Amino acid sequence: MTDVVAGLSLTTFLAFCGAAVALILTPGPDTMYVLARGMQGRSAGVRSALGISTGVLVHTAAAALGLAALLRAAPTAYRLVKYAGALYLIYLGLSALRDDEFDPTVQTDAEGSFRRGVFVNALNPKVALFFLAFLPGFAGSGSGAELRMFLLGGTYAVLTALYLSGVAFASGQMGSMLASSRFSSGLNWLGGGVMVALGVGVAVE
Repeated sequence: MTDVVAGLSLTTFLAFCGAAVALILTPGPDTMYVLARGMQGRSAGVRSALGISTGVLVHTAAAALGLAALLRAAPTAYRLVKYAGALYLIYLGLSALRDDEFDPTVQTDAEGSFRRGVFVNALNPKVALFFLAFLPGFAGSGSGAELRMFLLGGTYAVLTALYLSGVAFASGQMGSMLASSRFSSGLNWLGGGVMVALGVGVAVE
């Protein structure tokens, strides 16, 4: 059977892609963040999507290097990362409510969208633990396991970027349609409120 990488068969790789797509399509904080950013502009939305995909690579590296296992073994470290992520989401939401950050009539800093996208994903310890459980099941163990995990994580990041970029384009079109309407202020409050709620949910879970 053809190997994608030594020890990783094409069948296993395709099975991973199918599972990854199913997981990526499940709505979560990443999707909500890209939706909110995309409504402010396609560029900001796409950069947010790329930032989140970069965060996926951070979790891949953590799983391959064993850092995610440390979070699982050390409850205090897990809680610290969890609360940091929750506070960051709440900060983004409050900033939106204060500064019209998600208002489609206001242009955002595209570079900042990428950076914040990275943090939204990288500061989610649940994603780190998920990758620790998910990647080894397909990468296996033994020689070359780390390389196979990086390949699978990179594939997951590419699939994430493609999907979330599509979300950004779709929400960007919606934002353009509503930019001059009375709904823009309400959309800003909705976007900020969602981010605050997600942060609170992460903190108390």
